[in-house]
Amino acid sequence: MSFSDVVEAIKSLSIEEKQEIQLLLKQYLREERREEIYENFKTAQVEEQSRKLKFSSNIEELRQLIEE
Repeated sequence: MSFSDVVEAIKSLSIEEKQEIQLLLKQYLREERREEIYENFKTAQVEEQSRKLKFSSNIEELRQLIEE
């Protein structure tokens, strides 16, 4: 099923069904974003444990770190 098929199918639904799809999509997007944040957290933990992360409160040093 293509994206345009999905869009056309959604158009034919009732308002209540469209609202339910909207709620489901918001939930799915939230869950995906949460999983992405968790994966980034796990990666940061590994980098911290292997001493690859660098921290600084000095603005100039932070700029240099970003450029690396």
